[in-house]
Amino acid sequence: MAKNNALSACTPETCDIRVVHLDRVARAKAEAIAQNDMQRLALTYKIMGDPTRLKIIMALRGGEMCVCDIAAFLGLSESAVSHQLRRLRESSLVRSRRDGQILYYSLDDDHVLDLVTVGLHHIEEP
Repeated sequence: MAKNNALSACTPETCDIRVVHLDRVARAKAEAIAQNDMQRLALTYKIMGDPTRLKIIMALRGGEMCVCDIAAFLGLSESAVSHQLRRLRESSLVRSRRDGQILYYSLDDDHVLDLVTVGLHHIEEP
């Protein structure tokens, strides 16, 4: 581990010396996921990153709701809510169930709830 001869400002995000730990790089490469899966995961977080869609997901934690219910909760038009629900459904974050003329939405599975729960625990840490 030789020191870098060039002087540079030390910041909390950088090392004082330049060294590559090949075993750690190899481990990270071995644990890396496929590019397609990486894209899908990034899209999931991007979809959930929109405040309106996240509010919908949070509302659905308590059980299924129809578009009218969600629109009333959010104070938005049913059209705006339908647009957001379409994005959530396309990303497999919510699913729908028809009961007569009413279409109910719910979280697609427990994994969606897990994503929200872990995120909440993270932000609640001191």
